[in-house]
Amino acid sequence: MADVTALTFLALCLPLVGALAAPLVIRIFGANGAWLLAIAPLLAFLHFLRFIPKIARGEVVTGGYSWVPSFHLSFSWFLDGLSLAFALLITGIGTLIVLYAGGYLKGHKDQGRFFSFIFLFMGAMLGVVVSDSFLMLFVFWELTSITSFLLIGFDHERAAARRAALQALVVTGGGGLCLLAGLLLLWDISGVTEMSRLIGTGDVVRESPFYLAALLLVLGGAFTKSAQFPFHFWLPNAMEAPTPVSAYLHSATMVKAGVYLLMRLNPVMGATPAWEILLPFFGGLTLVVGTALAIRQTDLKLKLAYTTVSSLGLLVMLIGFGSDHAVEAAALYLVAHSLFKGALFMVAGIIDHETGTRDITRLSGLMRAMPLTWMIALAAAFSMAGLPPFFGFLAKEEIYTALVGADVRAITFTAITVFGNALMFAVAFAVALKPFLGRPVETPKPPHEAPVLLWLGPAVLAVLGLLAAIFSTFTHTVLSSPIASAIRQAPVDIDISLTPHIGLPLALSALTVLLGIGVYWQLARARVLMAVFLRAAGRGPDHGFDVAISGLVRFAGRLMRVLQPGRLEIYVTCSFLCVAAILIIPPVVYGELPRLPAWPADVRLYEWAVFLIAAFGLAAVLVARDRLTAIVSLGIQGFAVAIIFLLFGAPDLSFTQFMVETLSVVILALVMTRLRLSPADRRPLGRKLFDGALALVCGLGFTLVLMRATEAPFNDALTAFFNAYSKSIAHGANVVNVIIVDFRGTDTLGEIAVVAVTGLAILALIRIRAGSERKLAANDPAAEG
Repeated sequence: MADVTALTFLALCLPLVGALAAPLVIRIFGANGAWLLAIAPLLAFLHFLRFIPKIARGEVVTGGYSWVPSFHLSFSWFLDGLSLAFALLITGIGTLIVLYAGGYLKGHKDQGRFFSFIFLFMGAMLGVVVSDSFLMLFVFWELTSITSFLLIGFDHERAAARRAALQALVVTGGGGLCLLAGLLLLWDISGVTEMSRLIGTGDVVRESPFYLAALLLVLGGAFTKSAQFPFHFWLPNAMEAPTPVSAYLHSATMVKAGVYLLMRLNPVMGATPAWEILLPFFGGLTLVVGTALAIRQTDLKLKLAYTTVSSLGLLVMLIGFGSDHAVEAAALYLVAHSLFKGALFMVAGIIDHETGTRDITRLSGLMRAMPLTWMIALAAAFSMAGLPPFFGFLAKEEIYTALVGADVRAITFTAITVFGNALMFAVAFAVALKPFLGRPVETPKPPHEAPVLLWLGPAVLAVLGLLAAIFSTFTHTVLSSPIASAIRQAPVDIDISLTPHIGLPLALSALTVLLGIGVYWQLARARVLMAVFLRAAGRGPDHGFDVAISGLVRFAGRLMRVLQPGRLEIYVTCSFLCVAAILIIPPVVYGELPRLPAWPADVRLYEWAVFLIAAFGLAAVLVARDRLTAIVSLGIQGFAVAIIFLLFGAPDLSFTQFMVETLSVVILALVMTRLRLSPADRRPLGRKLFDGALALVCGLGFTLVLMRATEAPFNDALTAFFNAYSKSIAHGANVVNVIIVDFRGTDTLGEIAVVAVTGLAILALIRIRAGSERKLAANDPAAEG
């Protein structure tokens, strides 16, 4: 077990190793370094592959290391059918993406940096799906947002890439904060901080009065990450990233993180009216919006991006239905979508890389120049369209089996699904046929077949989509059934195959094909009609995001001008008002005011003399006509306190007080004289009275705190400790010195550092002022006089 834990930890760290090694490997080997870098995700894939037999038998794999046991925090992982499937998709497709990126970005000056980012992204996503502890899940969840920001904005010199990266970060990062609050609520409700233990607390969570709040917060995190309406707009804009990022992000990683979370929490938060209303509604709406917007596009990547939005909506809708067949359909479609969408995105990248354009209206007749690419595109399109003999066909048949019914709800969502699948059918063949069939046209670059690094990845995914369907029994045993079993938390045996089941689901499949062919036949007209409809509908959430960000910036600017007006007296006044409120209000509200002590009867004459000196010093400060006199007079108070320390038997403390007061007076005097501030106090009488009252209230507050502290019984535990160990441990007889230098040495060092930094800052200010005056004198010779 210890060996498995150590190996799993190493497998999770392999993407980080790849990120560190990538710049050096690419510098040495160039684009061929991709073959070497692909070893890291391949080894992780092979490691997770070892768990398939165990997971297929219904077992789970857990492990990790305790971090803060008192708070139940650990670096732990949890592998069942669902998390293992995602881990295999992330590392397996990640291996192909690394190879693909080596060919796609060949010769790019920042290729090493790109590989570092993609490996960090891979590691973050891998951490999300295997995390057992809530803390790990949230940390890796946010890391996916940060690393996707780096990848989307990789071409940072373009404004569109910077905007898309910022938009993705804001939307998904905001959702991450919602998720954090949801996880904290789940922790409070269930009392557990691990996913493996949370799964068994479904009844407790669903019966809690905070269930709906926790559900809405979790959905906020899942919907933003998986681009559900109305948060769908960031995902198509993320196409500003290089195609390897798009292919990876859309097939196996970030956009499916929300889907993974909903699948994982289905046993805990599912089977409630709120779950079964919100998820199908927003999922169905996202399905329709995504496919409709995909029809309008002419850019190959954008067409595929919007169909990813619709596919994610379909998955969320199926999870919300929650029936056995719906869970099976979600498991099948999860795998099928990863295979065909990754292949199609890489095909779109190949077309762009080898022809110089992704505009479908400028592409035609590529079949002769790029026959292998066409075959790969056609195979992936068959699976996306749900046609045999590909795995997408099995998923579509199971989807219709799950949705059909006689009630209004079932009929409505079945009609939505048929409409969405028909449009996805048309988009799939628009990508696979439009650029390749017809008469060849001139493109920015002469078309030719891609090198092996580019076509290897999509070819493998397309072939896997075929083999997974042909050998469906094996696929279900090792992959589909364990996924569905993990979602349902009950044994599920998926048995659908390429053999068609005569009935309503097959009829719906045939209707989908007929509608898809019709839309494909009239694709240009459908594109125009959709563009007209969208113009009539007005600006969408993408524009709303810009308006929201612009309004936020304006609000922040106005708030800053109110809170930070640039006047030091306002900052100081606010600080002392807060101090006064903290010191005065709690004792009054909670009845903790101290008792007034009796007037001391044994005050000696010389002690009265010291008190009078302090009082005269205070009067001198108040009546001083310039700041320098006030500063010198202010030092009298400190010297008087130092004398009191000396009279009461604390010479060390008295010496420290003398030094502090002397240095304070000298430094303040130097600063005031060098800055040449106004010598007179020009405050109006009302402001003087307010400042004086505030000073008295703060002084009263500190007095009350000290009086209350002295009322408490004296605890001499520290005194006894220091007396006992100052000599034996610190080798010093002077207890005060030992405390300052040894026992509190770090504290003293910090105080010295603060004083030193403050002195340097003051010196810098003085030099800046002196430099400005010299420049002014140089520009205006008359100013010297």
